[in-house]
Amino acid sequence: MDPNAETYVQAEAAAPAPLWAIALAGMAPFPAAALAYLYGPADLRAGSLTMLLTWSAIMLGFLGGIRWGLESGRARPRWTRLAQSVISPIAGWSLLFARDSLETAWLLCGLIAAFILQWLYDHTAPDVPSRYPRLMTVLTLGACLSLALVLEQVLRL
Repeated sequence: MDPNAETYVQAEAAAPAPLWAIALAGMAPFPAAALAYLYGPADLRAGSLTMLLTWSAIMLGFLGGIRWGLESGRARPRWTRLAQSVISPIAGWSLLFARDSLETAWLLCGLIAAFILQWLYDHTAPDVPSRYPRLMTVLTLGACLSLALVLEQVLRL
């Protein structure tokens, strides 16, 4: 085991305020796009949906990048963990790429599923800072709630 891993994993449980501020700022496009879709003028609906889908794909890529960074920082990175880190970016990109082929409801369901699977992976992964699962829970909830609100509206239309 990496001698630094124990210290790394036992990092303080509470994330510092600047980390929360930056993380919440990065999550802000989710509710912003969802609220614009739900309550904005009709001419903003298509653009806000594009924003929500695109930001979802970007954030899935970012989450995979976090996983890659955590693993590649080890003295002996595990190739299986590195390979798994590209699953969520590929899922996000694939769903975004399939936008013209799939109904919007299926795209939204797929993105929600991708975020939930990434969250499950984050909660079962070893060797992560103890604050990481709590931080990812809040951010995943924000993303999934925003996607679910738009999904509910899409299903009504």
